[in-house]
Amino acid sequence: MTCKLSLATLSDVARTAAIPGYDRASLKAGIVHFGVGNFHRAHQAIYLDDLFNAGTDHDWAIVGAGVLPSDAAMREKLAAQDFLTTVVEQDNNKTAARVTAPMIDILPVGDAVAIIAKLADPEIRIVSMTITEGGYFIDASGTFNPAHPAIAADGENPKAPKTVFGLIVAGLKARKDKGIGPFTVMSCDNIPHNGIVTANAVVGTAALSDPAFADWIRVNVAFPNAMVDRITPATSQREIDFLRDNFQIEDSWPVYCEEFKQWVLEDKFTAGRPALEKVGVTFVADVTPYEHMKIRILNGGHAAIAYPAALMDIHYVHDSMEDPLIRAFLAKLEKDEIIPIVPPVPNTSLADYFALIEHRLLNPKIADTIPRLAQDGSNRQPKFILPSTLDNLRQGRDVVGLALVSALWCRYFAGTTDSGKDIVFNDASAERLHAAALKAKDDPSAFLVFDDIFGDVAKSELFRKRFAHALKTLWEKGTRETLQLYLDGKLAV
Repeated sequence: MTCKLSLATLSDVARTAAIPGYDRASLKAGIVHFGVGNFHRAHQAIYLDDLFNAGTDHDWAIVGAGVLPSDAAMREKLAAQDFLTTVVEQDNNKTAARVTAPMIDILPVGDAVAIIAKLADPEIRIVSMTITEGGYFIDASGTFNPAHPAIAADGENPKAPKTVFGLIVAGLKARKDKGIGPFTVMSCDNIPHNGIVTANAVVGTAALSDPAFADWIRVNVAFPNAMVDRITPATSQREIDFLRDNFQIEDSWPVYCEEFKQWVLEDKFTAGRPALEKVGVTFVADVTPYEHMKIRILNGGHAAIAYPAALMDIHYVHDSMEDPLIRAFLAKLEKDEIIPIVPPVPNTSLADYFALIEHRLLNPKIADTIPRLAQDGSNRQPKFILPSTLDNLRQGRDVVGLALVSALWCRYFAGTTDSGKDIVFNDASAERLHAAALKAKDDPSAFLVFDDIFGDVAKSELFRKRFAHALKTLWEKGTRETLQLYLDGKLAV
């Protein structure tokens, strides 16, 4: 017999899943989190759930917030189940479900008055976010763009903001006006130096309406850098049905994830923090080595396999890694062009780290999809792939493999797989990328004109040569033969 997830049904849920060992009524909000998606609920919320289960820090519960239509859909579904989430952790030999309860509310989405009021609450000491790589209004170099229409609009109407950063600025201003100290702003997104990027966005937004207040934020507000990691696929009806059929739990939006998780965090907070070190968070003085490792080896690896797999009509990530060509392509790319330019990481073997990545990507139970890895490339390529390309070029190293990754991305945006099937894009820049990719079939340089994506990489004659040859080979010989030429050392000209 199945039961609908709620606080009232937890005793029934406990027959098949772990449930919170704390009284949810004992929690008080200490964190406002923007972007209550799957990753947040499988990562930051899990660490807090573990901490609360340990019987401590119950004044650091989460209140969700958001500005997008997807945030409203999440609020509606979670509110109907008392903001509880079922998290299903899956490894090759294990599948286990747990119900988490660190979130106690989600504010009305896009309601600036309600959100600013909560941000001004002195009990709120951290404002965190998972708003995706594309949510920070930055270009290929990581520079904040204050001229973006959404940011410019908040600059003109600072008391009625519509972006996350405009709301944060308004919340900080309300606190300062009331004599309340500022909160910490903590990014949990996969962006190099995410704390610095977030600081630039908040300060840059504030400067549009109040330069003096922007200077105050820069001096008084902490923006810790962080590295976050857990593979968390999107939820579909398949996952909802699996939970109902195997655990007898009806959850409108469960989260599935791998067993592995990691969080490395700079210990820099304005108004205190929960004792997350007790539940596995690593606090360090400098996150940079860890984020380089993760973003370039794991996220770069994701970006590298996404497009050949898509062009070869492979749907699941584990199936792509079971394909000998794709797995060998990734291994050679990592060994030759990515790992050599990743700075050393304390007490870490980068070769062992990549072996762990291979194991994680081969996990069939996660059922992560190639369309998820392929989405939003206009934001992910400049963060996960092109920095490695640029570092190799600056060090006088060749970029045959990384140029091939860019060429595969271009070939993907031509809109059909090698078998002729139509590709469905999921990218804010899809229209311009598709048009450029079609032109690039005859003129490869047509795809390299986007400075906000390629930046200085496109200025390199070596890269342009390698890219053009790889793209020509993809069109003439197809993805499989091109990958084999790369593996045989015959792709470079």
